[in-house]
Amino acid sequence: MMIKPCRTKWKSEMTGRERFNNQMHYKPVDRCFNMEFGYWDENFREWSLFTKNGITSNSEADVFFGFDEIHVVSGNVWMSPAFPNEVVEVRDKTKILINKDGLLAEIPNDGHDTIPHFLKSSVVTPEDWEKCKKERFRRDDTARKVDVKAIKEKHPDKREYPLGVNCGSMIGKIRDMLTFEGLAYACFDYPDMVEDMVETCCLLVEDFLDQVLPAIDFDFASGWEDICFKNGPIVTVNFFKEVVMPRYKRISKKLHNAGIDLWYTDCDGDVRPILPYFLEGGINCLFPFEVNGCAHPSELLNSYGKDLRIMGGFDKMKLGEGREAIKSYMESLVPLVQRGGYIPFCDHRCPPNVKPEDYLYYLDLKEEMFGLKK
Repeated sequence: MMIKPCRTKWKSEMTGRERFNNQMHYKPVDRCFNMEFGYWDENFREWSLFTKNGITSNSEADVFFGFDEIHVVSGNVWMSPAFPNEVVEVRDKTKILINKDGLLAEIPNDGHDTIPHFLKSSVVTPEDWEKCKKERFRRDDTARKVDVKAIKEKHPDKREYPLGVNCGSMIGKIRDMLTFEGLAYACFDYPDMVEDMVETCCLLVEDFLDQVLPAIDFDFASGWEDICFKNGPIVTVNFFKEVVMPRYKRISKKLHNAGIDLWYTDCDGDVRPILPYFLEGGINCLFPFEVNGCAHPSELLNSYGKDLRIMGGFDKMKLGEGREAIKSYMESLVPLVQRGGYIPFCDHRCPPNVKPEDYLYYLDLKEEMFGLKK
């Protein structure tokens, strides 16, 4: 389907790739890089702005709103094969299923977005892990072979948009597999098992990077490490420092050897206790930086200076409070955009309680404040 944009792209004097790289390295830009993180599934069903225009996904919404183009290349660096999704039981308002990570989960029948209630993990003991590792984490699995030629054809070195390489997850996906409580217990009951899981994740990412980094000119690296909540990390700071950070350093060395010095990770919640070890390990950018679980982005950017970058950090709660709140919060971000190393957008998926007309106001205001002034 041909998507008809409702907003024209912001006026430009640079390519998106030039702009992104300059902005994230504190160099002059024509205007701010324009992007958003996306929307809840309900938005595509409830916002008339989307339903009337046939917009059903975040990728379609990016085109619809005229955002700057940005892409990430990912590899098969987790469970392979995944557990088959299978419904085990249907109840009045919920159903019980086994998800792709092998978790017995309870989800609502009506399909609305929510965090599942996890009942049981398939991996609890070291014996469970050894069995799962042999079946689903083989490094020699042919499904982990990367079609580098196809990637180069899709994303040529001479392009106008930034391209990232995904560095997976060292501990966040392990949390997915063990559950929040399961990981907390395992770190104390079976620390060697958890460290072997982290090492396995690192090896799979390294194997992927060894295939793509020599052949493809990437602009940045990305990752997903959702292991914090409003009270800090779900693993001890010492565990993170002693077990997780050394693996980041190995990956960071490969990235730097390939000329990549920007690496962001998606970690919600209060990252402040482990942020020094993100930085020491080579992760120097936070994305999409959840404000209510942590702080206003200025607090961290002022504390760490140019060692840290942030992408995101516009409080989604303010989007739902109306135009006065939107404008006030946007004004608080002006010094950060002027500083560089910061790209403003909603600090997670935009929720459906935000009025579409207020969201359009937010996009227009962002262009007015951070777009090309000529």
